[in-house]
Amino acid sequence: MDDHNKDIARETAEDQLVNDAFQHLLDSYLASRHRKKVDIITKAFNFARQAHKGVRRLSGEPYIMHPIAVAQIACSEIGLGSTSICSALLHDVVEDTDYTVEDIENIFGKKIAQIVDGLTKISGGIFGEQASAQAENFKKLLLTMSDDIRVILIKICDRLHNMRTLESQPANKQYKIAGETLYIYAPLANRLGLNKVKTELENLSFRFEHPEEYQAITQKLTMTQVSRDDLFDKFTTPIREALDQMGVKYEIKARVKSPYSIWNKMQNKHVTFEEIYDILAVRIIFTPNKREEEINECFNIYVAISKIYKSHPDRLRDWLSHPKANGYQALHVTLMSKQGRWIEVQIRSDRMNEIAEQGFAAHWKYKDGAEYTEDEGELNDWLRTIKEILDDPQPDAMDFLDAIKLNLFASEIFVFTPKGEIKTMPAGCTALDFAFQIHTFLGSHCIGAKVNHKLVPLSHKLQSGDQVEILTSNSQHVQPTWVNFVSTAKAKGKIQAILRRDNREIQKKGELILEDFLKRHNMEVTSSVLDKLCEFHDVRKPENLYMALGKKNIILSDKDIDELHGKKNSSEGRGWRRYFPFIGKDNPKTASELIKKQDYFIVPKDFNRKKPVYITENNITQFKFPSCCHPIPGDDALGFIDGKNRIEIHKRNCSVANKLKSSYGNRILDVKWDMHKQLFFNATIQLGGIDRIGLLNEVTQVISRQLNVNIRKVVISCENDIFDGKIELRVHDRDDVKVVIDELKSVNGIQEIQQII
Repeated sequence: MDDHNKDIARETAEDQLVNDAFQHLLDSYLASRHRKKVDIITKAFNFARQAHKGVRRLSGEPYIMHPIAVAQIACSEIGLGSTSICSALLHDVVEDTDYTVEDIENIFGKKIAQIVDGLTKISGGIFGEQASAQAENFKKLLLTMSDDIRVILIKICDRLHNMRTLESQPANKQYKIAGETLYIYAPLANRLGLNKVKTELENLSFRFEHPEEYQAITQKLTMTQVSRDDLFDKFTTPIREALDQMGVKYEIKARVKSPYSIWNKMQNKHVTFEEIYDILAVRIIFTPNKREEEINECFNIYVAISKIYKSHPDRLRDWLSHPKANGYQALHVTLMSKQGRWIEVQIRSDRMNEIAEQGFAAHWKYKDGAEYTEDEGELNDWLRTIKEILDDPQPDAMDFLDAIKLNLFASEIFVFTPKGEIKTMPAGCTALDFAFQIHTFLGSHCIGAKVNHKLVPLSHKLQSGDQVEILTSNSQHVQPTWVNFVSTAKAKGKIQAILRRDNREIQKKGELILEDFLKRHNMEVTSSVLDKLCEFHDVRKPENLYMALGKKNIILSDKDIDELHGKKNSSEGRGWRRYFPFIGKDNPKTASELIKKQDYFIVPKDFNRKKPVYITENNITQFKFPSCCHPIPGDDALGFIDGKNRIEIHKRNCSVANKLKSSYGNRILDVKWDMHKQLFFNATIQLGGIDRIGLLNEVTQVISRQLNVNIRKVVISCENDIFDGKIELRVHDRDDVKVVIDELKSVNGIQEIQQII
């Protein structure tokens, strides 16, 4: 077959592929209870197909397959209607082709054009050069969302499809997109009640950022499947019998914790896979006889099953009378199985289950009337909060992103005012959060509170059901420390706005101090002078320098002038050690060798950011190692090009790296280790257990004698025969740490052991 015929055959096969995908979308739409507007969907498909003609994705497939896939997710997985399906099909047309929003409006009407415009605004500049591109985009996203919630729902569908096809992207883009997904899109999906989508986004992010851990957990889940199934069958048999006797129409499902949730718990609680007991949960989904009786039926089922198994008194979660802000309703109870394991049982009606999986869009099935018009009324409260934050714009888009993230928590508590009004607050909020929630004046003059008629400090954490009275004083002013213990976006935003106002005056004072100082030495304030002083005093921004000068935390002296003139002084090299976590004071040879030439690698303009950067013994000094996470060889790591074009090395799950991925995605690099056990790095392990005579001696013998690993520091405390300790080691890489931990597990008396930063 000649090339021409091959091309025709390929085009025919691709046309068939596209037609089949679109037919599947139409079939899914026709199976729903939406008004059947097939004509406009077909028109949108044909328009998009023509607009993207000849364009391919990185995976090699025709570009139109992406908009079809996004529309399919919107239709099948979120339950949206024709307006959203058309907008999803057209979502890349304005950005990637010559068509304008006006063209879309003329052909498809105002509503679809508005949504497509919103989606285009969010995407514009995602890979741009501006510093906080992603956070700024998020701001745009929320502003457009205030007009139409469908913009954000389709954006989440778009992100889900991009995550499902992330394999075709280079590694540095994978980390950027995965980090952004975990930081922005998964919490958003959660807040909108899209539980299934949230779980898949988290798992896909985890899979690309930590492939080995993902593989290990997935394998363990497969290996323990049989014992889990056995536990599930034995546990649910008596429950089924009881429900059958009651005449309930139900189904019982096993809910297995996702790999990301398991890994998260292992990280946060410092436990192994085997120590996680809530991998299995049981879900009872029933169809009520009468819709208005469903809450009573939930409690009836709870009463019946708690006669079979003993329930945990502190673990009853009732989201029936007060659903979560994302619409979630269910009754959670934890029962003790006959196998001696606590198992959580989630009791939901079919309506509650659908809302838990699909979010607010699922409400339409249970509203009056057979057909559904897309309505976002339930989200008005949340949108109002966002508008409040937008009214007081933050100078730094990252602060804004953090503020919004704080408000994406799905777990809520219910607090009462002195008059008995109910206020919904995020779990973990304090009395000060509550004060700001009611009024900014109340918050900024708050001196304390009475919770259930008892006096408490501002930082007191509120519990569900608390009655709170705020106490104020006109002489009280906002304190900088308040930011550390408030947890709501509103309180944080207001405190920062008030502090910024106060800080402007201090900064102004600092600017005058610097100007006077430099004038006395015949110098002027220039950006290079500011950069040098910031670096010399170890502050990140000129504003911080002015602030420190204004507060008299930094006093300018002749050393500053020497530094500005490039003269060497005794403080040269101060703080270099914090960039090298692998250098210990007890190894001067290694240290002197490494600091002989402390020339950082400067990234050139034509640098290929798609290729991995290899760290070797010879070039390790050319990279910065900030003190936030101490990566060592064997860690999943990434590189970040800082403001001076130097490369910082971070662990991929470092909290600082998470922010960088979401806001400076185009500066992320893939990093690989190419080390040969020549250099030493510091690593700390934490261990605990039951004390006995000679235990510490045995531990040190295992580490030093058997494994020939150098111990730098040991801190052990013991109370009532229970010990807790940290051992700092000098190792070559992550494998050395693993060997030490595996060997110490066999020491009699050690119950817990893990590596910490």
